[in-house]
Amino acid sequence: MMCHTSNALLLPIFFLFLTASFSNAAPNATYSGYFSKIYAFGDSFTDTGNTRSSSGPRFFRQVSQSPYGTTYFHHPTNRYSDGRLVIDFLANALSLPFLPPYLNRSADFSHGANFAVAGSTAIDHDFFVKNNVTLNITPQSLGTQLIWFDKFLQEKGCRKAKSPECIMAMKDALFWVGEIGVNDYAYTLASTVPSSTVQVLAVTKVMTSLQALLQKGAKYIVVQGLPLAGCLPLTLFLTPANDRDSFGCSASGNQVIQAHNSVLQSKIQELRKQYPKAFISYADYASAHRTVMMNPASFGLKETLTTCCGSGGPPYNFQPFATCGSPSASVCEDPTKYVNWDGVHLTEAMYGVVSDMLLRRGYCRPSFDQLLQSKKRIF
Repeated sequence: MMCHTSNALLLPIFFLFLTASFSNAAPNATYSGYFSKIYAFGDSFTDTGNTRSSSGPRFFRQVSQSPYGTTYFHHPTNRYSDGRLVIDFLANALSLPFLPPYLNRSADFSHGANFAVAGSTAIDHDFFVKNNVTLNITPQSLGTQLIWFDKFLQEKGCRKAKSPECIMAMKDALFWVGEIGVNDYAYTLASTVPSSTVQVLAVTKVMTSLQALLQKGAKYIVVQGLPLAGCLPLTLFLTPANDRDSFGCSASGNQVIQAHNSVLQSKIQELRKQYPKAFISYADYASAHRTVMMNPASFGLKETLTTCCGSGGPPYNFQPFATCGSPSASVCEDPTKYVNWDGVHLTEAMYGVVSDMLLRRGYCRPSFDQLLQSKKRIF
């Protein structure tokens, strides 16, 4: 009993030590010289401009308008936030320029490209069509992004595996597979498709996509798990008031996320055994998100469930047909104190905190430091 009591007393002290040095400031650029390029995949949490307002997620088509992008860029950049995303903080940490979206054909892709698409799903679009899921208005999927990546390689002369052109395209590249799968669950929420089916198909698609990248020569991959979708104002708006956990989030929503991430981690472990020469790290987005929810003040944050840019007032300031950028929406005075930006996407402040946790605080497994230790500096 004394041993257990002692551990219990130490836990709060350890937690304070762990979070004392956190802030919502951007991570410092201390990892320069390891990678010359990044290839990114995912959905709106990673998209830096592949989806424009006219084709983006239904409730957030104002992404090309102010106040999106006002915190850092001071103008809209088709990022679903007030500023930078995790992928932007990653590029900064590696001393690389921000990743241009693949569909910007005039961009400089010498340091990589971003294939992520807002509203994108892990499962192929045909599945939703066959199951009469009409809410899915974004036809791109992870499969689409892999097709784009193939075209990208071909444009660089990489048409045959292990050719000089392919070796050069893959050399010193970090592959960042941002979270993808939340949209799959969201689109099928009111359908007859069970979440268990979505889980199997979505995780399987992520795995086959990772295998495709590994077969092309990818050696360093970070795979993000899903965030706590149950803590997003849209989820809270759609779920009954009695479906809440200790943080005030949707308990059922986060249970689905936890189950998905558990299976994803198990499959990644199997993949590591198949490709022992590759370094595959799991980025535990949900645990990072949960740690912030436990003690937001330690991270310089205050509002955990209220939307910064939205309408409707307390408790969530979210109305699906009057979202950020619409005439009736307003913006909070200080986005740096908010976790949620527009009801589905996070603030730059929160993305900065999560980035720091993933890159420097051990929320990647194996850690990002271990990934770097396995990779020799190139300059």
